[in-house]
Formats: sequence, structure tokens, C-alpha cells
Amino acid sequence: MANFTTIEAEARERAGKGAARATRRQGKVPAVIYGAKQTPTLIALDPRAVLREIHHSGWRSRLYEVKVGGEQIRALIRDVQFHKVTDQPEHVDFQRLAPGERIRVAVAVVFHNEAVSVGLKRGGVLNVVRHAVECLCDPDHVPAHFDADLGALDINDNVRWSNLTGTEGIRPTIGDRDFVIATIAPPTKSQEAPAADAAAAAPAKAAAGKGAPAKAAPAKAAAPKAAAPKKK
Repeated sequence: MANFTTIEAEARERAGKGAARATRRQGKVPAVIYGAKQTPTLIALDPRAVLREIHHSGWRSRLYEVKVGGEQIRALIRDVQFHKVTDQPEHVDFQRLAPGERIRVAVAVVFHNEAVSVGLKRGGVLNVVRHAVECLCDPDHVPAHFDADLGALDINDNVRWSNLTGTEGIRPTIGDRDFVIATIAPPTKSQEAPAADAAAAAPAKAAAGKGAPAKAAPAKAAAPKAAAPKKK
């Protein structure tokens, strides 16, 4: 059974930009719950509650029970709009969940055993292709995340959809191939350069250590000038 996070809301009576501005002046965030072939529900949220949720990873796949008066509406957060200057939330869109109707969600991928990964210990770099996987799920069985084990992976090895755990009963939206989630890439050139420079410098140091440089030969004394002829 999926876990639902409860979020408190107040009902709004009017839609439109003017009503939304009035809601913000009251210190609330206007929001709407749409979908499931029902009339959209207009609500107002505490901005602190919105910020608390979006600061948690994977909030786009988290399931919510929005409490509006005596009603509880199951929904997903589909979009959050922010003020261009203050970065405060200005509007939230929820999608209503209908029983038995599959929903499209992005499920985060959590990577494990990076410290003991064979390829990463050899200097490889974890190249994440997909931080989350878009899937079609039953609303009551949306996973919090998928797990990927990096422990046995060497350089140039991949993590694919088939390697993830926690995918039972889940269907990805990409259905025509076993797609890549992440790769252990070879070391970058910037990492290889110091080693190459050190290797090149070693023979030069060895050659310099075989003997001290020869001293320069002393300059020859200048020949004495010829005496001037005596006057007769």
C-alpha cells in the first residue's frame, strides 16, 4: 500500500488572476486540483507547507491527501510556479487520483555502494543518465524510489532498467528497450594528465641524478699587446 502525505488546505471560491492575487495578499498560495473527470477544486495553501514538500527529493512522485474542510482528496503535485525575484511559490497544480486509473510519475533512482564500486575505486566517474524514471503506476503502489547497486560495476559498465530493484509491477514509459540509467565512465583527461606529467618527469630526474653538470673551462688569458716601436 502506498504512503500518502497529508497537506492542509482551505477552499477558494473564485478563480482568475484577481482572485489569485487576493489569496497571495492574505499570505496564502493559490492552488487547484484537477483531473479524474471532475470539476477543478480551488484551494489555498500555507506557503511553508509548500516549501517543506518541494525541498524533499522526489516530491513529484509523492502521493498527497489534500484535506479541504471535511474532504480528503488524493493527488499528485504536477507543477509549482515561483516568483521571479523572491523565489516564493505563487501557484500549485495538483492532479486528482482516480481509483484504478494508472498515473504517470517520475520515480527517483537512489544509487548505493559508491564507496566500494570497483570502477569508481579505479578512478572512474559515475555518469548519471536518468536521475528519475518516468513510469505508469497504480496510485496505490507508487514506489518512493528505485535502487541501483554500483558495488560490482567496473569502468564502462552500465546500470539499466532491468538492474533496478523495486520495479515490481511498474511499467516504464520507455517500453521498447532496456534503457541505460547510469554508466561508470573512464577517468577524465584532467585526471590522467597529472599522472602522465609525473611519468614524463621521472626519466629526466634520473638522467639529472647520474652526474653533476661539467664545469665551464676557464677563459684563456688575453695575449700581451705588442710594444710600440722606439723612435730613432
